[in-house]
Amino acid sequence: MEANKCGPQGFPELKNDTFLRAAWGEETDYTPVWCMRQAGRYLPEFRETRAAQEFFSTCRSPETCCELTLQPLRRFPLDAAIIFSDILVVPQALGMEVTMVPGKGPSFPEPLREEQDLQRLRDPITVASELDYVFKAITLTRQRLAGRVPLIGFAGAPWTLMTYMVEGGGSSTMAQAKRWLYQRPQASHQLLHILTDALVPYLVGQVAAGAQALQLFESHAGHLGPQLFSKFALPYIRDVAKRVKAGLQEAGLAPVPMIIFAKDGHFALEELAQAGYEVVGLDWTVAPEKARDCVGKTVTLQGNLDPCALYASEEEIGRLVQQMLNDFGPQRYIANLGHGLYPDMDPEHVGAFVDAVHKHSRLLQQN
Repeated sequence: MEANKCGPQGFPELKNDTFLRAAWGEETDYTPVWCMRQAGRYLPEFRETRAAQEFFSTCRSPETCCELTLQPLRRFPLDAAIIFSDILVVPQALGMEVTMVPGKGPSFPEPLREEQDLQRLRDPITVASELDYVFKAITLTRQRLAGRVPLIGFAGAPWTLMTYMVEGGGSSTMAQAKRWLYQRPQASHQLLHILTDALVPYLVGQVAAGAQALQLFESHAGHLGPQLFSKFALPYIRDVAKRVKAGLQEAGLAPVPMIIFAKDGHFALEELAQAGYEVVGLDWTVAPEKARDCVGKTVTLQGNLDPCALYASEEEIGRLVQQMLNDFGPQRYIANLGHGLYPDMDPEHVGAFVDAVHKHSRLLQQN
């Protein structure tokens, strides 16, 4: 039967590959769009689904993760889905306790304080089997997407994960984590290596489970200056891309496009463009034309509307999107926000953003 046409691994055939084509740098008829944190608290149905469950229990339920991933796609004609999960499942799988404190965010009751604390961490080789629930969620979601749009898998980059593990939660300065970089460079590298060794099989496993693209979140790039970044973040970002690609090849899996998003990492755009990723994500502090000059023609750019622009009127959102699309140009570009959606955003305005990208990018192509 035609309707049941299956692709590799028995997954339904992909009907809209615009996002993947843009990521690979191929021509598209319009600019694809998705939003970071598109499965999130700004949707009443998300709050309802999540209400009764502790955060990480939600992450461990493939059925719930699948439902949360699909919710935004029922409302908006997005060009990609991103699996509902959290970057902190990796430190958890390494044996650290993490709780999500309402109104405060993630908390590690016993953060890494001394060098010898690294001995508490599990062997990174075991992480992928600990995170089997993520793979199950990806496979289930890929089936239920029925080929509508591609599914993105993700993970936090080593430095960003390290900040949480050492700070014990969020921080405005990352002073404890940076103290490690200055006082314990060896131990810092050891920890970053452990995290890289955990991330590689985890990301390869996500692709084996059905993810069609991968995004690495270096959310705390901005706490590092160019020197610390090039010493403690960039080498591991590069290593993840190189080893994941080799791992996919070894496993006989087709390559998938990889996205690096280093928030506030504008000082390293050139280096990030050469780090082995097909796509470089941008936050809203970077001017599109400058970013293009910086990264050259060989990578696709993703971003970078200020999430707070969604507080504007729908007309104004249309104008801002038009400006953004003009600045980035019609090809090698994926529209997104410069960071995740905030919980108090009006879903109607998210819809206006998505529609404006589709409408204006089609007009741009015709001219």
